[in-house]
Amino acid sequence: MQYFTPDFLQFFIDLAPNNNKDWFDENRKRYLNSVKEPFKTFVEKMISNVLEVEKEWGELEAKNCIFRINRDIRFSKDKTPYKMKVSAAIVDGGKKNHTTPGLYFELGPEDVRVYGGVYQLEKDQLLSVREAIADNLDAFKAAVNDPAFKKVYGEIHGDKNKIIPKHLKAAAEKEPLIFNKNWYYFAKFEPEMILSDNFDQFVLSIYKAGNPVKAFFEKHLK
Repeated sequence: MQYFTPDFLQFFIDLAPNNNKDWFDENRKRYLNSVKEPFKTFVEKMISNVLEVEKEWGELEAKNCIFRINRDIRFSKDKTPYKMKVSAAIVDGGKKNHTTPGLYFELGPEDVRVYGGVYQLEKDQLLSVREAIADNLDAFKAAVNDPAFKKVYGEIHGDKNKIIPKHLKAAAEKEPLIFNKNWYYFAKFEPEMILSDNFDQFVLSIYKAGNPVKAFFEKHLK
């Protein structure tokens, strides 16, 4: 089925030069009809799809996965109040779970992005993943170089530390990703993809392409 109409994209195109509360309030009904409600329906379907794969996860509700369209402008020079996209994180426990590998996606007029990996790890988790990579270099390289993963995502990204524990330095010479403090991957597509039939199945297929790397992180975060 088709989840979104062309006005989903047009809403954000029109919002760009009118990113203020007055315009948004005047177009709130349009936002609800063309953006918010269709996105909620889509997220609900994606939750159902993902939970068929992730049997160990608990129940999830869309409201616990969808991020607000309002920007946090407290510490930003950019004071425009609204994001130019909608986004959700489908992961065990919902969007407040920052450590379990899950599915994160953004839909907007510039592109569609699908993300995976681990981003905000606790100190002991960070060390655990680094040591796991160091102790299992062949398995890690096999996951990162899996043909499906490479075709869809290309490579792993992430912020790096300049200094790591001494016992990891030798392994880091062979695998520089040990310097990372987060490991994430993403794929982006043309925004018109959201208008396609069975868009949910497409996003699910992209999610599954990350399975080899996702499985590595899951194994060593327990």
